[in-house]
Amino acid sequence: MKSRNRNANFNFAYFMFDILLMSLAFFVTSAIFGGRYIADLDYYLLHFCAIVLVLVFNSNKRLYDTTLFFYFDRWLTYLTRSFIYANGLVLVLAFWVGRAVVRFRFFAVFIICEYLMLLLSAYMMRTVLRKRKGDLSRTLLVGSKEMYEKVLHYLRHNNMNVDVIGYVSENADIPETDKTPYLGVIDDLEEIIHQNSIDQVFFIQHRAQPVNYEMYVSLCLEMGLITRVIERPYHIPHASSTVLSIGPYPTLTYHNVVMNVYAKVIKRFMDIAGSIFGIIVFAIPMLIVAIVIKLDSKGPVIFKQERVGLNGRHFKMYKFRSMVVDAEARKKELESQNNVSGGLMFKIKDDPRITRVGKFIRKTSIDELPQLFNVLAGTMSLVGTRPPTVDEVEKYDTRHWRRLSIKPGITGMWQTSGRSEITDFEEVVSLDKQYIDNWSIWLDIKIIFKTVFQVFLKRKGAY
Repeated sequence: MKSRNRNANFNFAYFMFDILLMSLAFFVTSAIFGGRYIADLDYYLLHFCAIVLVLVFNSNKRLYDTTLFFYFDRWLTYLTRSFIYANGLVLVLAFWVGRAVVRFRFFAVFIICEYLMLLLSAYMMRTVLRKRKGDLSRTLLVGSKEMYEKVLHYLRHNNMNVDVIGYVSENADIPETDKTPYLGVIDDLEEIIHQNSIDQVFFIQHRAQPVNYEMYVSLCLEMGLITRVIERPYHIPHASSTVLSIGPYPTLTYHNVVMNVYAKVIKRFMDIAGSIFGIIVFAIPMLIVAIVIKLDSKGPVIFKQERVGLNGRHFKMYKFRSMVVDAEARKKELESQNNVSGGLMFKIKDDPRITRVGKFIRKTSIDELPQLFNVLAGTMSLVGTRPPTVDEVEKYDTRHWRRLSIKPGITGMWQTSGRSEITDFEEVVSLDKQYIDNWSIWLDIKIIFKTVFQVFLKRKGAY
């Protein structure tokens, strides 16, 4: 089997340049402080961790991928987020190490120097070096004029070292007055390659008018040229795509949930840490609430209900019981009073099934605290979409299933956007989709703080 260049799109120069400049940041910081800490093993350890974590987070954002499409604000946002995540973890390590954290000024100066060096590295690689035309691969695009202009736009906003010479049309109906660098038709491809000293060729498929490029691809490969085929089977708004290989077959994958493997790991870590912290902090209040519920009305302290979670999985959700024992049986007789239109979610004001203690724990959202055990078990997340009941899901249309594409959460965008006032289920779904489409660690943190503010400061819970 022939060897494969698995890192063909990896910008190794940019990767190494980041390492070099981050190392320089460490020595510059040491020089600022008179070189006192340059031989301290703790500082070398923290510096090493900073480099490794920045590289990991940058790689996660595909900043070293030559095919990454970017604008200035995009890569600046990606780079800044990676920097904050990495150095946040480094700061935690600094406290763990102990001695180094005493020199907080050193760390503060170091991260400023490090950030400036990362900006310089990105600017050099993405702006200055792109202007060196002599090092760029002379590239030819083959396809329709419409697709040429679109692909050219993307090529101008990524790190691929290409100098687009012009394009070759699939047919000869290009007007002579056309100012686009039109070089001829595909039948003359070999001669055009010779005349223009072409290094690589892009073949751009058009879904409406597919062309069999196999013969021309073979011709380019026989001539020793780098050859790429841009497939365009579908254009799906709001969906991202990735390419992998199953055996010898390239496979295009579409997805519209932004969490990748690394993001899922980070989110799960936050869930575990947050749920354990919450269980410890609220252990005594939960015990008191359990005793009060038992004294107030007959029935179990914990209410267990089957809910629907990630992609239709069923699980038992836990809450402090806030209603009478036969609440589920009485639900049918109250459906006419449902405040949420369409019957896809059940919410009524002044629900007669709620107990005296139940009114208080629902108003303060204390009834939700047992769901911390759901989060710890992995059936729920701290932040997500609210898990619907089985009978609600049975009424869903196709578009509603989107809200089940991530783990359900104790809190979420709907809850922090005035959940008691929202009575249109489509608006609930819209908020859930907004969360899924724009998910980030920062958004989760923002929602958690907003939830705490509403519940504990504004006393705003559910009815």
